[in-house]
Amino acid sequence: MYSNCCRISFVERKWERSLANGKTINMGKTNQSSVTEFVLLGLSGYPELEAIYFVLVLFMYLVILLGNGVIIIVSVCDSHLHTSMYFFLSNLSFLDICYTSSSIPLFLSSFLTTKKTISFSGCGVQMFLSFAMGATECVLLSMMAYDRYVAICNPLRYPIIMSKNSYVPMAAGSWIAGGVNSMLQTSLAMRLPFCGDNVINHFTCEILAVLKLACADISINVISMVVANMIFLVVPVLFIFISYVFILSTILRIPSSEGRRKAFSTCSAHLTVVIIFYGTILFMYAKPKAKDSSGADKVQVTDKIISLFYGVVTPMLNPLIYSLRNKDVKAAVKNILYHKCFSGGK
Repeated sequence: MYSNCCRISFVERKWERSLANGKTINMGKTNQSSVTEFVLLGLSGYPELEAIYFVLVLFMYLVILLGNGVIIIVSVCDSHLHTSMYFFLSNLSFLDICYTSSSIPLFLSSFLTTKKTISFSGCGVQMFLSFAMGATECVLLSMMAYDRYVAICNPLRYPIIMSKNSYVPMAAGSWIAGGVNSMLQTSLAMRLPFCGDNVINHFTCEILAVLKLACADISINVISMVVANMIFLVVPVLFIFISYVFILSTILRIPSSEGRRKAFSTCSAHLTVVIIFYGTILFMYAKPKAKDSSGADKVQVTDKIISLFYGVVTPMLNPLIYSLRNKDVKAAVKNILYHKCFSGGK
């Protein structure tokens, strides 16, 4: 979800290559002095794949809405789940719904119409939502790591440290920080002049793809995004890593194997989500780049497909991981279904 800020080191080189190549595709309103809309290529060059990916993405989006919606409902309706961990979890589920809803409907609609354009303002809104959700999730995952650290390393003081007066401002701070960062990055990107090529070689208004189209210096954008990377990606990763070093150290000191198992089970779901989230980012952007220019087009399509499924599969897996590995969530779902069924029969 914070994949937008993971390739900053390549922006300047890509931008320079685009200028050096001097290629301009005359689509949309490229002949005007300023761009008023963008063309989203997506999989336009591979129509045989569009129907397959439409069905797959639509199915996964429905699972995302259902799975994350259930997590939110049970966290609100079941009083046993009114704790910091499930409050953070419901925020994560709401975030995943917002993140996917900012991009997937646009992606799906592109298959149902021949018009593959998005307005300049619409592109800015989509970019803002994507950035805000990505940055917020990074911070929120670190807050959840701290919650698990307190639960395992300081269990007697857990109800005091992670009280409602603590975890509500922590979650609110995550949302505010993500929104402020997104507002800054989006405003810096959208103030740039776009007077030539308006074709975005992506499914959505991915900020790096948009910056390549600007006909002005983007050094300020690069610097601001590098700083944002440090704050919203590197710092949370270090915080999560340090938290789990203390957590694992505490678990290993527990004398009984049953006690170690129970302690580890309290943080295994969150650890799994963190590994999937950051592991996929590393796979996408740390893998070697193809040097053969003849295969660049195929590599580009592969990268776009991986990016697409990263933005869909991860939010789909989150509720499954937490519900399948969490007895409290499964019990809450059964309890709600039980009461609903019986109340409906009266």
